[in-house]
Amino acid sequence: MKASIRIQLSFMMFLQFFVWGIWYVTMGTYLGEIGFDGLNVGAAYSTINWGAIISPFFIGIIADRFFSAERVMGIIHIIGGLILYYLVGVTDPTAFFWTLLVYALLYMPTLGLANAICFNQMKNTETEFPPIRVLGTIGWILAGFVISYFDLEKSGNVFKIGAVVSIILGIYAFFLPKTPPKDKGKAPSIRDILGLDALALLKDRSFSILIACSLLISIPLAFYYSFTNPFLTEIGMENSAGKMALGQVSELLFLLLMPLFFARFGIKKMLLIGMMAWVARYLLFAYGNNDNLVSMLYMGIILHGVCYDFFFVTAQIYVDQAAPKKIQAQAQGFITLITYGLGMLIGSWAAGAFVKQYTLADGSHLWETIWLIPAGMALIAALLFWTFFKDDKKRKQLLTNT
Repeated sequence: MKASIRIQLSFMMFLQFFVWGIWYVTMGTYLGEIGFDGLNVGAAYSTINWGAIISPFFIGIIADRFFSAERVMGIIHIIGGLILYYLVGVTDPTAFFWTLLVYALLYMPTLGLANAICFNQMKNTETEFPPIRVLGTIGWILAGFVISYFDLEKSGNVFKIGAVVSIILGIYAFFLPKTPPKDKGKAPSIRDILGLDALALLKDRSFSILIACSLLISIPLAFYYSFTNPFLTEIGMENSAGKMALGQVSELLFLLLMPLFFARFGIKKMLLIGMMAWVARYLLFAYGNNDNLVSMLYMGIILHGVCYDFFFVTAQIYVDQAAPKKIQAQAQGFITLITYGLGMLIGSWAAGAFVKQYTLADGSHLWETIWLIPAGMALIAALLFWTFFKDDKKRKQLLTNT
């Protein structure tokens, strides 16, 4: 891959995750500040999951058959930026939910499109993708530092910043490497619309186990994204958004080391380590505090690199290996649907319900009990994966005749 293309793709990833990270981490804290309860917060976070469920297949079809992926991505980000800017003035829980849902329906498919644009330029995704994807992590880190530096944790201005950057990314996308539709001119069938080509990959046992465990591990993932910042803020940790960015620093380091881990451990061990890291993280949150055991909280934050890279990034690469070229955008949409869609949708509503259930009369929470719940969920997912998943030692493409 040419250095110029690598730089282009890296900057795309930087903007892609800055747009998300600038508002997503502290939204729960902001919504609590304007009077939303746990269920309202859970509902707001669930919009991202609904977006991941509804949109990716359709956007994947458009990118696979009608328009270049970079053009689709550009249009989506420009419109999404306008919606984010409008969202700042919305304070009614119902109106906030529906407005953010429209944005989520636009944003979530761009995760798969960004991956598809990258993979289209690569010969070896295991070695070429992590160094590019790491710029997305840097974007998320910088978003956290911006929030802390300007004291925006309880402010709706994070949506304005996200809006501006989204529009910039939308314009920039039109100058990305061409990713033409692989089946241009071919009318989509009902099979295409329902994503049955991607679903056919489930015929492979290991692939289907990976998808099932991706669903299960994404449920406890939602607890982290929805309530870690409110948790740290409530127990007295100052500049919690900036300190949470340590998790993205960890993610950055592990992304750079992923080629070495692939060679050393293989896909199954990497995925299993990632799942067990989620168990450890929630146990550290459950039993740590902001006093003599504050180191446990920092350890839980820093584990993010292992939690995210070893499972979610590895799963994306595995899906790229498994999917035939002609349906790669659709396959990336499928894994997005399972993780950020169904799994985190269940998790967002469950997290909101449990947080509301364990809210005391004075507004504080029984955080130890709350964090033990996702720890148990992650442990069950890890045990199922360890028992039934079989690694493909030869790294061959799966189901190439699908």
